[in-house]
Amino acid sequence: MTLITLVLDGLLWVLGIYLLLNCAYLLFFAIAGHLRPSQRPALPAAANSRPRPARAMCVLIPAYRENTVVLETTRAALRHAYRGAHTVCVIADGLEAATVASLREMGAQVLEVQFARSTKGKALLYALEKLPPRTFEVAMVLDVDNLMGRGCLEAVNEAFEAGYQVVQTHRTAKNTDSAFALLDACNEEINNHIYRKGHFAVGLSAALIGSGMAFEFGYLRQLLQGIGETVGEDKELDFRIARDQEKICYLDSVYVYDEKVENAQVFTQQRSRWLASQFEFLKKYAAEGLEQLMEHDNLEFFNKVVQAFLVPRTLLIGVLGLLLLVSVGLSFVLPAGPAPLFWAGLLAVLALTLLISLPARLYNRQLLTAVVRLPYALLCMILALLRINRSKTAFLATPHRVQALDASLDH
Repeated sequence: MTLITLVLDGLLWVLGIYLLLNCAYLLFFAIAGHLRPSQRPALPAAANSRPRPARAMCVLIPAYRENTVVLETTRAALRHAYRGAHTVCVIADGLEAATVASLREMGAQVLEVQFARSTKGKALLYALEKLPPRTFEVAMVLDVDNLMGRGCLEAVNEAFEAGYQVVQTHRTAKNTDSAFALLDACNEEINNHIYRKGHFAVGLSAALIGSGMAFEFGYLRQLLQGIGETVGEDKELDFRIARDQEKICYLDSVYVYDEKVENAQVFTQQRSRWLASQFEFLKKYAAEGLEQLMEHDNLEFFNKVVQAFLVPRTLLIGVLGLLLLVSVGLSFVLPAGPAPLFWAGLLAVLALTLLISLPARLYNRQLLTAVVRLPYALLCMILALLRINRSKTAFLATPHRVQALDASLDH
C-alpha cells in the first residue's frame, strides 16, 4: 500500500468515525424523545394543595423594522388569556412613528432603541435595564412574528411554580404554504424532538430556540450582561445557563407559532447566521467544555460543546451522499477507507433518525414535494457556508409577513 493510499485510508476512517458519532448522537436523542410521554413539570406537593400564584409577566417583543407584523403580534399578545398581570413591551428598533403610536394606543409599552449595529441580545438587555425590576417576575421573549397558543402563559407560570428559572415552549410553524416553509417547519420539529424533547426526557436541559422562551426576570438580566453583538444570543444564553447548571424546562404541549421562511434567499440568509453562530461558539467554548466536564462534572456544558461540533443535518446528508459515491468510485481504482456499505448504513441511520423525529401531522403528500427540494436546500447550505463572514459583520434579520391564524388553537 502506497503512502498516498495509507494517508487517504486514515483520513477517510477518521472522517467516518466522526460522522458515525454524529449519527449516533442524533439517533440516541431521537429515540429518547419517544421513551417518555410529554407532560407538564411536576409541582411540589405543597403547591398542589393551594391556589397557584399568577406571576407578573412581561412579554418582550424585539422588533427590527417590522412595521406591519409587529401590530398583529402585539395585538394577539395583549389579548392572550392569563389570570395574572401581563404587560406587552415592544422594543422598537427602526419602527415608524405611526407604528409606535399605534402600539401605544392598543395598550403596549414601547421602548425605542437605536444601535450602530442591532442585535436581539442588546435590545433585550436595554429593555430589562429600563423596565422596573420589581414589577415583573417572569420575562417571556417572543420574536416579532410569534403568536402564543392557548394557555401558554398559564403553563409557563406552572413551570415556574415547579421551580424552574428558564422555560422553553414548543415553537412550531404557523405556515407551510411553500416547499421551503415546509422544509423549515420539518427542520424545527426535528430540532424540537432531538434537542428539546429528547434531551429533557433523559434529564438534560432543553436547548433554547431564540423565542417562545421565558426566564425569571432578574436572571435574564444577569444572563444578558456583556452579551455583545453575537449573531446567536440564544446559544450564548444556552452556554451561560449550562455554566450555572440551571435546568431548562421544555413544555412540549405548549405552542408558540412562528413564521417559516418561504424562499431560498431567506433560507440561505438565515442559515448563514446560524452557521456563523455555531462556529463562533465552537471556537469560544471548546476548551472550556472539557474543563467544565473534568473539573466541575458539568455534563450540560460539555453537551452544548458537543452539539457545536455536529455537522448541520442538511450538510450531513450531502456529505454522506458524496462520500458514498466517492467510496464506490474508489473501490474500483484505489480501495481506501470504509466500504460503500458503511456510508450507506450511516445514510440509512440518519434517514431513520429524521423520520422518527417528525410528528405524524407532517406526514402528508406535501412532504414529498418538500423532500424533492432537499438538493436545492443543500446548495443553499453550501452558499450559507460561503457567506458566514458577511453574517458576522451585518445584522441579517429574517423578513416576515402577517399570517392569518387563530392563535387560540393548538395541535
